[in-house]
Amino acid sequence: MEFSAKQIAQFLQGEIVGDENASVHTFAKIEEGTPGALSFLSNPKYTPYLYETESSIVLVNKDFVPEKEVHTTLIKVDNAYESLAKLLMLYEQSKPKKQGIDPLASIASTAKIGENVYIGPFAVIGEHAEIGNNTQIYPHVCIGDGVKVGDNCTLYFSANVYHDCKIGNRVTLHAGAVIGADGFGFAPTPHGYDKIPQIGIVIIEDDVEIGANTCVDRATMGATIIHKGVKLDNLIQIAHNDEIGSHTVMAAQVGIAGSAKIGEWCMFGGQVGVGGHIHVGNHVELGAQTGAPFNIEDNKQLIGAPPVEKRTFFRNVALTQRLPEMHKELSALRKELEELKKQLNK
Repeated sequence: MEFSAKQIAQFLQGEIVGDENASVHTFAKIEEGTPGALSFLSNPKYTPYLYETESSIVLVNKDFVPEKEVHTTLIKVDNAYESLAKLLMLYEQSKPKKQGIDPLASIASTAKIGENVYIGPFAVIGEHAEIGNNTQIYPHVCIGDGVKVGDNCTLYFSANVYHDCKIGNRVTLHAGAVIGADGFGFAPTPHGYDKIPQIGIVIIEDDVEIGANTCVDRATMGATIIHKGVKLDNLIQIAHNDEIGSHTVMAAQVGIAGSAKIGEWCMFGGQVGVGGHIHVGNHVELGAQTGAPFNIEDNKQLIGAPPVEKRTFFRNVALTQRLPEMHKELSALRKELEELKKQLNK
């Protein structure tokens, strides 16, 4: 499909600078632009590429003022990055969706399947499971007994949802995601570790996206809950009885230990670790590789293990880099002090 600059500007409520008839049919990074592509510029360090890109249309912020002649058509918008996201979403939604049930799929006779559903080959739908309307179940997905999956969901290749878990509407599970595996519960005995049965479930609310090979464990009792709008990257571990607040986002390799409660609108960088039974408030930002062994209040921006304010952390890092020099100075001072002591003792 092709779209003109005029059509795009109308959709984004933007201002055209250049040819309103310029058309695009694909997307490209500004440094890799080709004719017929749409690019965007939001980070100032990429500005030099604007003057040499071959992209037909480039989205820029309204306050952008070029320093020299621009050969491409610009569309000025309030926020170029957000506008690109809207266009990508529109592009994705325009793609035709698969429908129909492959004859190689295994569907229990007691399962309930909604309308306009796609179920790919070798997918398995268990007893009394329910699949909502317009949901896409890709090959090798396993839906356990009693699972409920809402409308307009997408479960990619080899995603697994264990028995009795509940998935809301417009949820995306990427390849290899595991929802509802047993929590890590074992009781130590003189002879080893006895398994504690995990009889709870996982509840995933609406508009959640869970990345490839991310695991959300079922509760020991009750439910592990992922609230609406949460976005989890690849390779994340959410342990039993955790509760993740709405619209919280977590980057790859985050690990949340059991019975932790994470607030709303939090942002966790890669490899953040949160201890068991910890409470993290709302609007908390934890930098990459932060380790949180204690509760954190609302609106904190922390980094490090244990976590401290960002300014303190970077000051500590700067001091750490000076440790060899400081050690050398300290050793020299010790020698001078010993010399002074010897002279005084004479």
